[in-house]
Amino acid sequence: MKLSLKRWFGVLGPGLIAGASDDDPSGISTYSVAGASAGFSMLWMLLLTTPMMAVIQGMCARIGMVTGDGLARTMRGVLPGMLLYPLAAAVIAANTINAGADLEGMGASAQMVFHVPEGTWVVLFGIGLAVVQMASSYRTIARIVKWLALALFAYVITAFVVHVNWLDVLRHLVVPEIHPNAAWLTTLMALLGTTITPYLFFWQAALEVEEERAMGRVTREARRGATADELADAHLDANLGMIFSNLVALFIVVTTAATLHAHGRTNIQSAQDAARALEPLAGHFAYLLFTLGMVATGLLAIPALVGSSAYVAAECLHWRRGLDLRPDRAPGFYAVLVLGIALGMTMEFLHVDPIRALFWSAVINGIVAVPLLAVIVGIASSERVMGNRRSSPLARIWGWATVAVMGLAAASIFVFWGKS
Repeated sequence: MKLSLKRWFGVLGPGLIAGASDDDPSGISTYSVAGASAGFSMLWMLLLTTPMMAVIQGMCARIGMVTGDGLARTMRGVLPGMLLYPLAAAVIAANTINAGADLEGMGASAQMVFHVPEGTWVVLFGIGLAVVQMASSYRTIARIVKWLALALFAYVITAFVVHVNWLDVLRHLVVPEIHPNAAWLTTLMALLGTTITPYLFFWQAALEVEEERAMGRVTREARRGATADELADAHLDANLGMIFSNLVALFIVVTTAATLHAHGRTNIQSAQDAARALEPLAGHFAYLLFTLGMVATGLLAIPALVGSSAYVAAECLHWRRGLDLRPDRAPGFYAVLVLGIALGMTMEFLHVDPIRALFWSAVINGIVAVPLLAVIVGIASSERVMGNRRSSPLARIWGWATVAVMGLAAASIFVFWGKS
Protein backbone atom coordinates (compact mmCIF):
# COMPACT_ATOMS: atom_id res chain seq x y z
CA MET A 1 0.00 0.00 0.00
CA LYS A 2 1.50 3.28 -1.09
CA LEU A 3 2.25 5.60 1.85
CA SER A 4 1.84 8.93 0.05
CA LEU A 5 1.92 12.21 1.95
CA LYS A 6 -1.71 12.80 0.99
CA ARG A 7 -2.71 9.45 2.51
CA TRP A 8 -0.77 10.18 5.68
CA PHE A 9 -2.74 13.40 6.20
CA GLY A 10 -5.96 11.67 5.17
CA VAL A 11 -5.79 9.04 7.91
CA LEU A 12 -5.10 11.49 10.75
CA GLY A 13 -7.98 11.28 13.20
CA PRO A 14 -8.47 9.50 16.55
CA GLY A 15 -4.77 8.59 16.82
CA LEU A 16 -3.62 12.18 16.35
CA ILE A 17 -6.31 13.46 18.74
CA ALA A 18 -5.31 10.91 21.40
CA GLY A 19 -1.61 11.61 20.93
CA ALA A 20 -2.04 15.37 21.16
CA SER A 21 -4.21 15.10 24.27
CA ASP A 22 -1.49 13.03 25.97
CA ASP A 23 0.69 16.17 26.14
CA ASP A 24 -1.53 17.87 28.70
CA PRO A 25 -0.46 20.52 31.25
CA SER A 26 0.32 17.85 33.84
CA GLY A 27 2.40 15.95 31.29
CA ILE A 28 4.27 19.11 30.34
CA SER A 29 5.01 19.67 34.04
CA THR A 30 6.34 16.12 34.33
CA TYR A 31 8.57 16.49 31.27
CA SER A 32 9.78 19.87 32.52
CA VAL A 33 10.71 18.42 35.90
CA ALA A 34 12.42 15.46 34.19
CA GLY A 35 14.55 17.73 32.01
CA ALA A 36 15.41 20.18 34.79
CA SER A 37 16.25 17.57 37.42
CA ALA A 38 17.77 14.80 35.32
CA GLY A 39 19.06 16.55 32.20
CA PHE A 40 19.08 14.40 29.06
CA SER A 41 19.36 11.13 31.01
CA MET A 42 15.73 10.03 30.45
CA LEU A 43 15.53 10.70 26.71
CA TRP A 44 16.13 7.04 25.85
CA MET A 45 12.95 6.12 27.72
CA LEU A 46 10.89 8.34 25.39
CA LEU A 47 12.36 6.44 22.44
CA LEU A 48 11.48 3.11 24.11
CA THR A 49 7.92 4.08 25.05
CA THR A 50 7.00 5.32 21.56
CA PRO A 51 6.45 1.84 20.03
CA MET A 52 4.81 0.72 23.28
CA MET A 53 2.32 3.58 23.11
CA ALA A 54 1.73 3.01 19.39
CA VAL A 55 1.06 -0.70 19.87
CA ILE A 56 -1.34 -0.24 22.79
CA GLN A 57 -3.27 2.61 21.14
CA GLY A 58 -3.36 0.59 17.92
CA MET A 59 -4.85 -2.33 19.86
CA CYS A 60 -7.50 -0.04 21.36
CA ALA A 61 -8.35 1.29 17.90
CA ARG A 62 -8.54 -2.26 16.54
CA ILE A 63 -10.84 -3.36 19.37
CA GLY A 64 -13.19 -0.43 18.77
CA MET A 65 -13.34 -1.03 15.02
CA VAL A 66 -13.69 -4.81 15.06
CA THR A 67 -16.21 -5.06 17.94
CA GLY A 68 -18.12 -1.93 16.94
CA ASP A 69 -18.12 -0.64 20.51
CA GLY A 70 -16.00 1.12 23.09
CA LEU A 71 -13.34 -0.48 25.24
CA ALA A 72 -15.30 -0.55 28.51
CA ARG A 73 -18.31 -2.13 26.72
CA THR A 74 -16.04 -4.83 25.27
CA MET A 75 -14.36 -5.39 28.64
CA ARG A 76 -17.80 -5.87 30.15
CA GLY A 77 -18.07 -9.06 28.11
CA VAL A 78 -14.81 -10.57 29.39
CA LEU A 79 -14.46 -9.27 32.96
CA PRO A 80 -16.70 -9.89 35.99
CA GLY A 81 -18.33 -6.82 37.48
CA MET A 82 -16.30 -7.13 40.69
CA LEU A 83 -13.19 -6.38 38.61
CA LEU A 84 -14.62 -4.07 35.95
CA TYR A 85 -16.41 -1.57 38.18
CA PRO A 86 -13.50 -0.84 40.58
CA LEU A 87 -11.19 -0.37 37.58
CA ALA A 88 -13.71 1.94 35.92
CA ALA A 89 -14.17 3.95 39.14
CA ALA A 90 -10.40 4.32 39.55
CA VAL A 91 -10.00 5.53 35.96
CA ILE A 92 -12.79 8.09 36.41
CA ALA A 93 -11.30 9.29 39.72
CA ALA A 94 -7.82 9.70 38.20
CA ASN A 95 -9.27 11.49 35.17
CA THR A 96 -11.17 13.94 37.38
CA ILE A 97 -8.13 14.73 39.52
CA ASN A 98 -6.03 15.14 36.38
CA ALA A 99 -8.61 17.42 34.76
CA GLY A 100 -8.68 19.59 37.89
CA ALA A 101 -4.90 19.84 37.98
CA ASP A 102 -4.89 20.72 34.27
CA LEU A 103 -7.48 23.46 34.79
CA GLU A 104 -5.35 24.89 37.59
CA GLY A 105 -2.30 24.70 35.33
CA MET A 106 -4.13 26.50 32.52
CA GLY A 107 -5.38 29.17 34.92
CA ALA A 108 -1.93 29.73 36.40
CA SER A 109 -0.36 29.99 32.94
CA ALA A 110 -3.00 32.43 31.66
CA GLN A 111 -2.55 34.55 34.79
CA MET A 112 1.21 34.74 34.18
CA VAL A 113 0.63 36.30 30.75
CA PHE A 114 -2.62 38.27 31.07
CA HIS A 115 -2.57 39.14 34.82
CA VAL A 116 -6.20 38.13 35.41
CA PRO A 117 -6.78 36.05 38.58
CA GLU A 118 -6.23 32.32 38.18
CA GLY A 119 -9.69 31.44 39.52
CA THR A 120 -11.38 33.56 36.86
CA TRP A 121 -9.52 31.71 34.13
CA VAL A 122 -10.40 28.31 35.65
CA VAL A 123 -14.11 29.19 35.59
CA LEU A 124 -13.95 30.56 32.03
CA PHE A 125 -12.03 27.56 30.71
CA GLY A 126 -14.24 25.06 32.53
CA ILE A 127 -17.56 26.53 31.42
CA GLY A 128 -16.31 27.10 27.87
CA LEU A 129 -15.13 23.51 27.48
CA ALA A 130 -18.37 22.10 28.90
CA VAL A 131 -20.51 24.21 26.54
CA VAL A 132 -18.46 23.28 23.47
CA GLN A 133 -18.67 19.56 24.21
CA MET A 134 -22.41 19.69 24.88
CA ALA A 135 -23.34 21.92 21.93
CA SER A 136 -21.02 20.65 19.18
CA SER A 137 -21.00 17.50 17.06
CA TYR A 138 -18.16 15.00 17.12
CA ARG A 139 -16.93 16.22 13.72
CA THR A 140 -16.75 19.83 14.94
CA ILE A 141 -14.90 18.86 18.11
CA ALA A 142 -12.47 16.66 16.15
CA ARG A 143 -11.78 19.51 13.71
CA ILE A 144 -11.11 21.97 16.55
CA VAL A 145 -8.81 19.53 18.34
CA LYS A 146 -6.81 18.82 15.18
CA TRP A 147 -6.11 22.54 14.73
CA LEU A 148 -5.29 22.95 18.42
CA ALA A 149 -2.70 20.19 18.04
CA LEU A 150 -0.63 22.67 16.04
CA ALA A 151 -0.11 24.60 19.30
CA LEU A 152 2.16 21.79 20.49
CA PHE A 153 4.74 22.98 17.95
CA ALA A 154 5.37 25.83 20.42
CA TYR A 155 7.52 23.39 22.38
CA VAL A 156 9.39 22.33 19.25
CA ILE A 157 10.12 25.97 18.41
CA THR A 158 11.24 26.68 21.99
CA ALA A 159 13.86 23.93 21.75
CA PHE A 160 15.38 25.68 18.75
CA VAL A 161 15.25 29.11 20.42
CA VAL A 162 17.57 27.90 23.21
CA HIS A 163 21.10 26.59 22.65
CA VAL A 164 21.11 22.77 22.44
CA ASN A 165 23.93 20.31 21.82
CA TRP A 166 22.04 18.01 19.44
CA LEU A 167 24.84 15.44 19.27
CA ASP A 168 24.55 15.07 23.05
CA VAL A 169 20.78 14.69 22.67
CA LEU A 170 21.26 11.95 20.07
CA ARG A 171 23.71 10.09 22.32
CA HIS A 172 21.29 10.10 25.25
CA LEU A 173 18.46 8.95 22.97
CA VAL A 174 20.22 5.75 21.93
CA VAL A 175 22.35 4.96 25.01
CA PRO A 176 20.26 3.92 28.05
CA GLU A 177 21.23 5.55 31.32
CA ILE A 178 19.99 4.64 34.79
CA HIS A 179 20.71 6.47 38.05
CA PRO A 180 20.00 4.14 41.00
CA ASN A 181 18.59 6.73 43.39
CA ALA A 182 15.05 7.31 44.59
CA ALA A 183 14.64 10.82 43.14
CA TRP A 184 15.70 9.82 39.62
CA LEU A 185 13.65 6.59 39.62
CA THR A 186 10.56 8.36 40.99
CA THR A 187 10.79 10.94 38.19
CA LEU A 188 11.18 8.12 35.68
CA MET A 189 8.00 6.50 37.02
CA ALA A 190 6.17 9.80 36.65
CA LEU A 191 7.38 10.07 33.04
CA LEU A 192 6.14 6.55 32.28
CA GLY A 193 2.82 7.25 33.95
CA THR A 194 2.18 10.40 31.94
CA THR A 195 2.95 8.77 28.57
CA ILE A 196 1.03 5.48 28.92
CA THR A 197 -2.19 6.51 30.65
CA PRO A 198 -5.54 4.70 31.02
CA TYR A 199 -7.75 7.52 29.80
CA LEU A 200 -6.10 7.34 26.36
CA PHE A 201 -7.04 3.66 26.01
CA PHE A 202 -10.77 4.37 26.36
CA TRP A 203 -10.60 7.65 24.41
CA GLN A 204 -8.96 5.98 21.40
CA ALA A 205 -11.56 3.21 21.13
CA ALA A 206 -14.45 5.63 21.70
CA LEU A 207 -13.20 7.98 18.97
CA GLU A 208 -12.98 5.09 16.49
CA VAL A 209 -16.64 4.33 17.22
CA GLU A 210 -17.53 8.02 16.82
CA GLU A 211 -15.76 8.06 13.45
CA GLU A 212 -17.92 5.18 12.25
CA ARG A 213 -21.09 6.73 13.62
CA ALA A 214 -20.24 9.91 11.71
CA MET A 215 -20.07 7.77 8.56
CA GLY A 216 -23.65 6.58 9.14
CA ARG A 217 -22.92 3.29 10.91
CA VAL A 218 -25.23 4.05 13.82
CA THR A 219 -25.81 0.51 15.10
CA ARG A 220 -23.29 -1.80 16.68
CA GLU A 221 -23.90 -4.46 14.04
CA ALA A 222 -23.24 -1.96 11.24
CA ARG A 223 -19.92 -1.07 12.85
CA ARG A 224 -18.76 -4.63 13.52
CA GLY A 225 -15.74 -5.77 11.57
CA ALA A 226 -13.11 -3.89 9.65
CA THR A 227 -11.23 -4.40 6.42
CA ALA A 228 -7.46 -4.83 6.31
CA ASP A 229 -7.13 -1.38 4.73
CA GLU A 230 -9.27 0.24 7.45
CA LEU A 231 -7.16 -1.37 10.17
CA ALA A 232 -3.94 -0.36 8.39
CA ASP A 233 -5.16 3.25 8.29
CA ALA A 234 -6.11 3.15 11.98
CA HIS A 235 -2.70 1.80 12.94
CA LEU A 236 -0.92 4.41 10.82
CA ASP A 237 -3.01 7.10 12.52
CA ALA A 238 -2.16 5.71 15.98
CA ASN A 239 1.53 5.41 15.11
CA LEU A 240 1.74 8.99 13.82
CA GLY A 241 -0.20 10.29 16.84
CA MET A 242 2.07 8.58 19.37
CA ILE A 243 5.26 9.60 17.51
CA PHE A 244 4.01 13.21 17.49
CA SER A 245 3.15 13.01 21.20
CA ASN A 246 6.57 11.73 22.21
CA LEU A 247 8.41 14.13 19.90
CA VAL A 248 6.76 17.02 21.73
CA ALA A 249 7.72 15.42 25.06
CA LEU A 250 11.29 15.06 23.82
CA PHE A 251 11.54 18.75 22.89
CA ILE A 252 10.19 19.79 26.31
CA VAL A 253 12.79 17.63 28.09
CA VAL A 254 15.52 18.92 25.78
CA THR A 255 14.53 22.58 26.35
CA THR A 256 14.50 22.35 30.15
CA ALA A 257 17.63 20.16 30.27
CA ALA A 258 19.64 22.48 28.02
CA THR A 259 18.66 25.58 30.01
CA LEU A 260 17.56 24.86 33.57
CA HIS A 261 19.60 21.71 34.29
CA ALA A 262 22.66 23.14 32.55
CA HIS A 263 22.52 26.21 34.83
CA GLY A 264 21.87 24.27 38.04
CA ARG A 265 18.17 25.18 38.32
CA THR A 266 17.06 21.64 39.04
CA ASN A 267 14.50 22.22 41.79
CA ILE A 268 11.30 22.99 39.89
CA GLN A 269 7.89 21.43 40.49
CA SER A 270 5.77 22.49 37.53
CA ALA A 271 5.79 23.86 33.99
CA GLN A 272 5.02 27.32 35.40
CA ASP A 273 8.20 27.11 37.49
CA ALA A 274 10.05 26.06 34.34
CA ALA A 275 8.68 29.01 32.35
CA ARG A 276 9.69 31.51 35.05
CA ALA A 277 13.18 30.06 35.26
CA LEU A 278 13.43 29.86 31.47
CA GLU A 279 12.79 33.57 30.82
CA PRO A 280 16.12 34.99 32.07
CA LEU A 281 18.02 32.17 30.34
CA ALA A 282 16.23 31.97 26.98
CA GLY A 283 14.31 35.23 26.69
CA HIS A 284 10.71 36.43 26.82
CA PHE A 285 9.72 34.73 23.54
CA ALA A 286 10.61 31.30 24.92
CA TYR A 287 8.72 32.17 28.12
CA LEU A 288 5.57 33.08 26.15
CA LEU A 289 5.73 29.98 23.97
CA PHE A 290 6.15 27.73 26.98
CA THR A 291 3.39 29.42 29.00
CA LEU A 292 0.72 29.86 26.32
CA GLY A 293 1.39 26.33 25.11
CA MET A 294 0.09 25.15 28.50
CA VAL A 295 -3.28 26.79 27.85
CA ALA A 296 -3.63 25.22 24.39
CA THR A 297 -2.66 21.76 25.63
CA GLY A 298 -5.27 21.98 28.37
CA LEU A 299 -7.92 22.76 25.76
CA LEU A 300 -6.80 19.56 24.03
CA ALA A 301 -6.54 17.33 27.08
CA ILE A 302 -9.49 18.16 29.32
CA PRO A 303 -12.13 17.08 26.74
CA ALA A 304 -10.22 13.79 26.44
CA LEU A 305 -10.09 13.29 30.22
CA VAL A 306 -13.73 14.03 30.99
CA GLY A 307 -14.89 12.49 27.70
CA SER A 308 -13.04 9.29 28.55
CA SER A 309 -14.78 9.20 31.95
CA ALA A 310 -18.18 9.71 30.31
CA TYR A 311 -17.61 6.83 27.89
CA VAL A 312 -16.35 4.53 30.66
CA ALA A 313 -19.37 5.22 32.88
CA ALA A 314 -21.91 5.02 30.05
CA GLU A 315 -20.50 1.79 28.63
CA CYS A 316 -20.37 0.12 32.04
CA LEU A 317 -23.90 1.23 33.01
CA HIS A 318 -25.64 0.62 29.64
CA TRP A 319 -26.34 4.32 29.03
CA ARG A 320 -26.75 5.97 25.66
CA ARG A 321 -23.55 7.73 24.72
CA GLY A 322 -21.90 9.75 21.97
CA LEU A 323 -20.76 13.29 21.24
CA ASP A 324 -23.17 13.45 18.30
CA LEU A 325 -26.17 12.90 20.59
CA ARG A 326 -27.97 15.85 22.17
CA PRO A 327 -27.68 16.08 25.97
CA ASP A 328 -31.39 15.22 26.39
CA ARG A 329 -30.83 11.95 24.49
CA ALA A 330 -27.78 10.92 26.54
CA PRO A 331 -28.29 12.60 29.94
CA GLY A 332 -26.09 10.22 31.95
CA PHE A 333 -23.20 10.49 29.50
CA TYR A 334 -23.22 14.30 29.55
CA ALA A 335 -23.82 14.41 33.32
CA VAL A 336 -20.55 12.54 33.91
CA LEU A 337 -18.75 14.81 31.43
CA VAL A 338 -20.00 18.04 33.03
CA LEU A 339 -19.50 16.71 36.57
CA GLY A 340 -15.88 15.89 35.76
CA ILE A 341 -15.27 19.50 34.70
CA ALA A 342 -17.23 20.89 37.66
CA LEU A 343 -15.28 18.82 40.19
CA GLY A 344 -12.05 19.85 38.49
CA MET A 345 -13.04 23.52 38.80
CA THR A 346 -13.87 22.96 42.48
CA MET A 347 -10.28 21.88 43.17
CA GLU A 348 -9.14 25.45 42.44
CA PHE A 349 -11.45 26.97 45.06
CA LEU A 350 -10.76 24.27 47.65
CA HIS A 351 -7.08 25.21 47.26
CA VAL A 352 -6.11 21.64 46.37
CA ASP A 353 -2.37 21.56 45.69
CA PRO A 354 -2.10 20.66 41.96
CA ILE A 355 1.30 19.02 42.50
CA ARG A 356 -0.10 16.65 45.14
CA ALA A 357 -3.18 16.10 42.96
CA LEU A 358 -0.99 15.07 40.05
CA PHE A 359 1.00 12.78 42.34
CA TRP A 360 -2.13 10.92 43.44
CA SER A 361 -3.43 10.85 39.88
CA ALA A 362 -0.11 9.33 38.75
CA VAL A 363 -0.24 6.74 41.54
CA ILE A 364 -3.79 5.70 40.62
CA ASN A 365 -2.99 5.62 36.89
CA GLY A 366 0.22 3.66 37.48
CA ILE A 367 -1.61 0.98 39.44
CA VAL A 368 -4.72 0.80 37.24
CA ALA A 369 -2.78 0.79 33.97
CA VAL A 370 -1.23 -2.62 34.61
CA PRO A 371 -4.42 -4.75 34.74
CA LEU A 372 -6.00 -2.61 32.02
CA LEU A 373 -3.03 -3.17 29.72
CA ALA A 374 -3.18 -6.91 30.38
CA VAL A 375 -6.89 -6.98 29.52
CA ILE A 376 -6.36 -4.90 26.35
CA VAL A 377 -3.55 -7.15 25.10
CA GLY A 378 -5.64 -10.20 25.99
CA ILE A 379 -8.70 -8.94 24.09
CA ALA A 380 -6.67 -7.84 21.06
CA SER A 381 -5.05 -11.29 21.01
CA SER A 382 -8.33 -13.22 21.42
CA GLU A 383 -9.63 -15.09 18.41
CA ARG A 384 -12.99 -15.45 20.17
CA VAL A 385 -13.46 -11.66 20.40
CA MET A 386 -11.49 -10.45 17.39
CA GLY A 387 -11.85 -13.36 14.97
CA ASN A 388 -9.27 -13.20 12.19
CA ARG A 389 -8.56 -9.53 12.98
CA ARG A 390 -6.64 -10.12 16.19
CA SER A 391 -3.30 -8.38 16.67
CA SER A 392 -0.13 -9.72 15.06
CA PRO A 393 2.41 -11.81 17.03
CA LEU A 394 4.88 -8.89 17.00
CA ALA A 395 2.25 -6.51 18.40
CA ARG A 396 1.39 -9.02 21.11
CA ILE A 397 5.06 -9.27 22.11
CA TRP A 398 5.32 -5.49 22.38
CA GLY A 399 2.01 -5.43 24.26
CA TRP A 400 3.11 -7.90 26.92
CA ALA A 401 6.47 -6.12 27.19
CA THR A 402 4.55 -2.92 27.95
CA VAL A 403 2.59 -4.74 30.65
CA ALA A 404 5.87 -5.90 32.21
CA VAL A 405 7.48 -2.44 32.11
CA MET A 406 4.43 -0.73 33.60
CA GLY A 407 4.15 -3.50 36.21
CA LEU A 408 7.71 -2.83 37.35
CA ALA A 409 6.98 0.91 37.45
CA ALA A 410 3.83 0.36 39.54
CA ALA A 411 5.74 -1.89 41.95
CA SER A 412 8.46 0.75 42.24
CA ILE A 413 5.88 3.31 43.36
CA PHE A 414 5.55 1.36 46.60
CA VAL A 415 9.25 0.54 46.89
CA PHE A 416 10.20 4.23 46.76
CA TRP A 417 7.11 5.56 48.54
CA GLY A 418 8.06 8.51 50.73
CA LYS A 419 11.73 8.40 49.75
CA SER A 420 13.58 11.34 48.23
